[in-house]
Amino acid sequence: MWSAAPITNNYLLFTVLSTLVASVGLLKNDVAVVIGAMVIAPLLGPNLAFALGAAMGDSRLMQRSAWTGIIGILISGCMGVLIGKFWPADGLTSQELMARTSVDLHGMVIALSSGVAAVLSLTTGLSSTLVGVMVAVALLPPTVTIGIMLGASQWEHAFGATLLLMVNVVCLNLAALIVFTVQGVQPRTWLEKRAARQSRVLHFFVWFGLLGLLMAVILLSGEAHPLHVVIGVFGV
Repeated sequence: MWSAAPITNNYLLFTVLSTLVASVGLLKNDVAVVIGAMVIAPLLGPNLAFALGAAMGDSRLMQRSAWTGIIGILISGCMGVLIGKFWPADGLTSQELMARTSVDLHGMVIALSSGVAAVLSLTTGLSSTLVGVMVAVALLPPTVTIGIMLGASQWEHAFGATLLLMVNVVCLNLAALIVFTVQGVQPRTWLEKRAARQSRVLHFFVWFGLLGLLMAVILLSGEAHPLHVVIGVFGV
């Protein structure tokens, strides 16, 4: 899992290529092209590495994988902004693109289940299932959608895509942390095991808290857009 933590030339290249593929697929409403971008899945590795670091109490692994994931999201988002600024407006009504501007509780269930499947496929050696997991819990399409909508000044759609990305990230990390814990993944020494227990408890509280907050936003939104709910709650 350490191999997914550092920023490498291959990671940067795959992020750029998958962003281009996802952008074309989303704007052209081509589901096959979007799936192709999902399978490349450069953002999945850093998230799983972060979850492993949380389970092991390895702060160095968490820091490196978090930084790698943030860089990947920034690259995809910035490329999306440029594409959104110059792409014709009629492409912004694509069904595939609009599907990434909202999320419901069903999406949470899918993300949680996919997070469990992702860790199981890695820890049990069933790599053949990983492609399906990449598609089910894809992080790249909503990231690209955020950028495209920001570039096109579609603020509400950009917020909806951000909410979807947050749900996927939280559910993926929470599910992965649960599986690593159940499987008994831990360091060898007593001091390291103690640090790992503290890390797991802390991150369980953080991820469950964020999941509850996101669930509240989704449930309270109803017919209103989630952005309006957040504005109303915080009085912005």
